Amino acid sequence: MRTEVSFATSADGTRIAWSRHGTGPPLVRVGTWLTHLDHDWASPVWRHWLEGLGRQFTVVRYDDRGSGLSDRAPTEYSLSAWVADLAAVVEAARLRSFTLLGMSQGGAVAVEYARAHPERVTSLVLWGAYGQGALARGATSEEAEERDVRSRMIKVGWGRADPVFRRVFTSTFIPGASEAQMRWFDELQRKSMSPEAALASSHARALLDVTSSAREVSARTLVLHADGDRAVPFEQGRLLAGLIPGARFVPLHSQNHILLGDEPAWPEFLDEVMTFVGGARSRGAGAGLTAREVEVLRLVAHGCSNDEIGTHLSVSTRTVERHLSNIYARLGLTGKSARAAAAARLSELERGPVRA
Repeated sequence: MRTEVSFATSADGTRIAWSRHGTGPPLVRVGTWLTHLDHDWASPVWRHWLEGLGRQFTVVRYDDRGSGLSDRAPTEYSLSAWVADLAAVVEAARLRSFTLLGMSQGGAVAVEYARAHPERVTSLVLWGAYGQGALARGATSEEAEERDVRSRMIKVGWGRADPVFRRVFTSTFIPGASEAQMRWFDELQRKSMSPEAALASSHARALLDVTSSAREVSARTLVLHADGDRAVPFEQGRLLAGLIPGARFVPLHSQNHILLGDEPAWPEFLDEVMTFVGGARSRGAGAGLTAREVEVLRLVAHGCSNDEIGTHLSVSTRTVERHLSNIYARLGLTGKSARAAAAARLSELERGPVRA
């Protein structure tokens, strides 16, 4: 796919490359390192993210300062600079309100922006995010030593043709990847950032702490985190969900920091996001059911068990159970007869409009 790239100028003059694709309500993905607006479309690691989100949303994404097609040598890496970059892209894209997706290091930026601009952020989605960087968590001496070793590896090996040093980072981010996916990610590191930029950005992110800001976020918030994430501790996801008022926390079973397209957690992630944001639209459900909830109800009416529905929709049984709970609540049904009663109302519901 041909990428049309535009540029926004941040508060300190840094030019930020951004692009837009897909159809549907706007979703802004906060910039992180290890992306490239153009190369990501050919990526076995990122392409399914672009395609999956683009089917439901108009996705606005941008390369982080110092990486990808953005200016490679900015004067500053800091929370205020990253928030200013996001604000510049939002203004350039002329967005009044939108869903904000903060992944990994971008989660802290998303939290700070959502706190400062509650009128813009209709829904906040955080994936693999942290409220405290590695140096703000009170690291043990062993953890501090490990971080020092990683910094030395960035300095010495990031720019080399031989990916042996970069493979350490690749194995942390996507340990479940194939060799082809790992090789691509090895090379992305070298293409996306210089060793100097990677080191400066990494150090600045390690100092981040948005725990105070998280308490002031008023946007509807969904926090998702892989239970085996090796790059960002699972507890950091729980921490953010506990700090943000009313946030919903969803653990997904994966060891990958970046979900891969062939693992079960990927469609579960999409389903959780679409349901939360209300991005899926089709005909049906006068009681305010989402398109996916109607789909679940159809399978119930055909006599499918929860396990069978999960297999058909490529989601977990737990996700199916959550959909059914939502359906029963919206239809005002309780007790052992709720399942049968909901299925019996299917034809009536499909004559009305579906909830966005």
